[in-house]
Amino acid sequence: MKWNLVKNPMAWVEYLKKNPLGLLLAIIVLCAIGGFLEIASEIREKETDRIDEYILLSMRTPGDTSDPIGSPKVEEMARDLTAMGGVTILSIVTLTAFGLTVFSGKRKLAWFGLASVLTGSVITAIIKHGYNRPRPSLVEHGAWVSNPSFPSGHSMMSAVVYLTLGILIARTQPKKRVRIFIVCITMLLTFLVGISRVYLGVHWPTDVAGGWILGGAWALLFWMLARRIDAK
Repeated sequence: MKWNLVKNPMAWVEYLKKNPLGLLLAIIVLCAIGGFLEIASEIREKETDRIDEYILLSMRTPGDTSDPIGSPKVEEMARDLTAMGGVTILSIVTLTAFGLTVFSGKRKLAWFGLASVLTGSVITAIIKHGYNRPRPSLVEHGAWVSNPSFPSGHSMMSAVVYLTLGILIARTQPKKRVRIFIVCITMLLTFLVGISRVYLGVHWPTDVAGGWILGGAWALLFWMLARRIDAK
């Protein structure tokens, strides 16, 4: 049977019936989207304010909300990590992964990965301005910010870019342990970028959680499509 998951949506039904892993990934994606919507609802109702404030203040020196815990070196490390989720670094990483995949002979997969990252960035911007949540004013910001707070753009785009491209590069590797290592490294990097945003006081913890969840769902959706494209 010739598959065309774009022109024939019903092909998804047949694909999921014959592919248990695909079905599992689809369930996880749906649960992640539901989790994101639940967090967004709790934020609108201000149900998360107490836990957000508690976690944010726990990363500050007691009695001084302008001073993050740890030495100045730790704060500098946090800025380095947060830069890994910025537009400049993510663009470089995206183009590097794109080129590597093209030179590996997987051109369709490379273009699909690039499209996934670009559409993910557009969706992030739309959602941020849709919710329009103010940035934390409880502590002093340790990095420059200019747009709304929810979801964390750095956290979401780190998940979209690093996880998506990690999967993309992993598909070029013949050894399973190498693929697992690549994906684990991208997950760790995504985690550290998100933590740095809270540590620097530019995001509420639920902003970061929402970004992780939605970005992770986007990357899993890409994985489902990438497996089918690569198989063809």
